[in-house]
Amino acid sequence: MPENRRRFLQAAATAAASNRAWGANERIRVALLGSGGRGRYVTSLALKTGQVDLVAICDVYEPRREQAQKELNPAAQLYVDYRKVLERRDVDAVIVGSPDHWHTPMTIDAVRAAKDVYVEKPVTHNIPEGEDLIKAVRASRRVVQIGYQQRSWEHFIAGREIVAKGTLGKVSLVLASWYQNYMARMNLPAVADLAKLDWKAFQGNAPERPFEAVRFLRWRMFFDYGGGHLTDLYSHYGDVIHWYMASDMPKSVQAVGGRYFLTYGDCPDTITAAYDYPGFGITYTGTLNGSLHGGTIIFRGSKALMRVTRDGLEVYPEGVVPSERTTYPEPLIQLPSKGDGTIAHVANWLESIRARKDPNCPVEPAVAAARAAHLGNLAYRRGAAVGLSSM
Repeated sequence: MPENRRRFLQAAATAAASNRAWGANERIRVALLGSGGRGRYVTSLALKTGQVDLVAICDVYEPRREQAQKELNPAAQLYVDYRKVLERRDVDAVIVGSPDHWHTPMTIDAVRAAKDVYVEKPVTHNIPEGEDLIKAVRASRRVVQIGYQQRSWEHFIAGREIVAKGTLGKVSLVLASWYQNYMARMNLPAVADLAKLDWKAFQGNAPERPFEAVRFLRWRMFFDYGGGHLTDLYSHYGDVIHWYMASDMPKSVQAVGGRYFLTYGDCPDTITAAYDYPGFGITYTGTLNGSLHGGTIIFRGSKALMRVTRDGLEVYPEGVVPSERTTYPEPLIQLPSKGDGTIAHVANWLESIRARKDPNCPVEPAVAAARAAHLGNLAYRRGAAVGLSSM
């Protein structure tokens, strides 16, 4: 078949799939690409909706493929090469739970194969990938949801409305932090069976390296495959801040930190990053040697302060407690969390597939959140302030 004819037929098939009308009881056939813990969890939530059939599971590591098959659907077909999954006409959508450096390539290949996508954050592994991803998604007209589940979480949605109404007054400083105890699990011996792993496929477009179990099992702490603190944790709250403040382009970013206790890898285990946006600043701090206090965002406004976590939110008025006192007044507003926002986020993705509309976290804001994290990592690695104008 001539190449131009092939491309025409592929484009026609994609357009037809994009315009498909879903029946109310018609089940969405899903494949899981990357069956680690997060990928399995998101897929389990999709299955619990009763709207989904899991038909395929793909992973470069045999034990994970088999674990996912056992947990999620013993009848699902197993694959090593995700491209073979995308060739299947009976796959309507994919859940991408791969390491970060595969998020953009898998998503682009999936939308070009006329599949809808749920992809974990960060949606890109570097800044240049963002433009290519947006172009591919918008050209395909596919439904792509990125895993910033705060955008579907009830009290986070309420927090945005509070800021938009002016309840906080002028917000000039946002303080974000996230603390997790990686030491408890990531200092354990790294053991993986190379005979059951396609190491070349795992590396993909990353620099070719000799196999090390720690690179495979602790990939988040290696810049070849992940981005440490800022892409794994901060980008969640960076997205919330962008969303609330209606601003997603920092003018400059600075970052300092180091590997003080996780000696493998090259991403810092402790970091402080400062972001300068038009009209406000953000400071983020995090460390991975303890989890007390978890993750928090504090919006400091002229009229009130708002504290948002995954447990809920509180708004505290200014002018009630005497100046310089360190206690909080009674909250003006207090909203507890009603569970894991990922449940609503997955449901929103499935609803959006049926309605053929953008989900709660489409590609553009997710690219912006990832870009801010990447700028922070660049500032850390260069030891100097960076901005898009200096790239």
